[in-house]
Amino acid sequence: MSPRWRSLLKKENRNTDTIASSLWRIACGRVADINGRFSLRDDLVAFEAIQPAASTHGRYLVAGEIHLTNRAALMERYRLDEKNDSLTSAEVVARLWELLENSTAALLEGMFALAVWDREKQTLTLARDPVGGRTIYYTTTGPVRWVSPHLRALESVISKDIDTVALRDYLCCAFVPGARTMWKHIREVRPGSLVRLPDGEARSYWRIEEKIEGPDEPIEWHAERLRSLLETVISDCLPASEPVGAYLSGGLDSSAVVALASALHSKPVDTFSIHFGNECPNELEWSSLVASHCRTHHNIIEITPRDMWELLPETMAHLDDPIGDPLTIPNLLLGRKARESVSLILNGEGGDPCFGGPKNQPMLLSDLYRPATEERAADQASTYLASFQKCWPDLARLLKPDAFKEAMAASFFFEEEMGAEAEFLNRLMFINIKYKGADHILTKVNNLTRAAGLIAFSPLFDQRIVEMSLAIPPRYKLFGAQEKAVLKKAVWDLLPESILLRPKSGMMVPVQLWFKKRWNRQARSLLLSRRARVREFLNQELIREWLSYSGDVWSRYGVKLWLLVSLEIWLQGR
Repeated sequence: MSPRWRSLLKKENRNTDTIASSLWRIACGRVADINGRFSLRDDLVAFEAIQPAASTHGRYLVAGEIHLTNRAALMERYRLDEKNDSLTSAEVVARLWELLENSTAALLEGMFALAVWDREKQTLTLARDPVGGRTIYYTTTGPVRWVSPHLRALESVISKDIDTVALRDYLCCAFVPGARTMWKHIREVRPGSLVRLPDGEARSYWRIEEKIEGPDEPIEWHAERLRSLLETVISDCLPASEPVGAYLSGGLDSSAVVALASALHSKPVDTFSIHFGNECPNELEWSSLVASHCRTHHNIIEITPRDMWELLPETMAHLDDPIGDPLTIPNLLLGRKARESVSLILNGEGGDPCFGGPKNQPMLLSDLYRPATEERAADQASTYLASFQKCWPDLARLLKPDAFKEAMAASFFFEEEMGAEAEFLNRLMFINIKYKGADHILTKVNNLTRAAGLIAFSPLFDQRIVEMSLAIPPRYKLFGAQEKAVLKKAVWDLLPESILLRPKSGMMVPVQLWFKKRWNRQARSLLLSRRARVREFLNQELIREWLSYSGDVWSRYGVKLWLLVSLEIWLQGR
């Protein structure tokens, strides 16, 4: 193993162990009045279970989870250290902050969530990377504001009052989008943003914007540039002489990542696929085809209904806000299997939000045929929420009257982006990257792979790939009825034609079948109990209808029940 990679693994593993054992926190405000095992206490700030790095002259203290892809370039450009490898990433940020202050954040590339204490101004600045690869949360009330990369670390210092707007959004999307969290008095720093404490002032240092380059160039020109950047990004993820793993569904995105990693890496790639037993459809034909084509060491894991139900409490405990996606448990089991042979795992997350996946098509058709009226924006919002196929149509019945009134008084998280100055497809991509990417996909994958002791990278969600995707004309993403056309063109020589041309089917967990055949009794006991936490907000009669599958014309009750079961177990674990 190369010294550089050994150093990275050591730092990542150290961070993972620290988070798992003590959930580090920072307190800002009247810290003299609080008790704790602080590694450093200043006049108005205290660091618990993490040692901050100091800038050259000691004015700034930096702590956080930081992985920089442009670390060497920053050190050389700003002449930070002659030895070039002796500084930690936190020390690099601290020295840059002393030179550039808040302008530093815009220079950093990679995944980071960090806090910078300014001893002179007595302010704590929180920063998060542009695509949301790492998370950081803060409390909003009281004489002391607490900060942590994990929601759980803050739950002991606030009253755990549920935010009904966050609950509404979870029921619609299966995750909590935006700055809100499920707790009323905790907020999340948004991707590409800075938050200053104690006043809570927030501002963006990076925005998702449409910046089309080469508008008259053919698709081949854009595909060639994308291919070159993909090779750079994936090369940056690969250890010098160690095996690497990749999740492989057999769809375009994961197959492209596997093919590029196999072509670029000096060691074989270990791939990991799942299925749900013989009674359920699967994509093993396609994932096995890609594994054979790329000559990977392929592993197939069967996930049973017993696995899904029994591991749900542990899985929800590893998450910050609840995520009602049935793929949470497969992510954890895949991570555990992969950890037997590798320390780093790649995945194909990001292809749909960045390059125009098929889920955008209903929205595009709706926009095309909707007349230009004053109600257009409201219609778009309704269509967008319905596209998640969760509980949006049921909110008026599912939420109790007081909760419904309170929840619907707030605007929806995406309304500003829906009216942005950009082509409609790109506006949808902005929303998907900013919310579904940061608040669902990345936090799910990162939390659960790290729970398994792995380092995870999502190359298609790398900041550099996201920025290039915003420069590609929308017509090369959804090319007629062909989704992700430019991505397909970029990897056309690396994959079998059948993989490139097959329609996306997605990984469907058979929760509809399993609630009917195996989980109904447990779900009734959980959701209809007098001790159920959701009883305060949700209509029990509608839940009974779903559990009896009464009127389930579209076969969606299983997905909705999983959403509620995940929420109830998350709440009970707090």
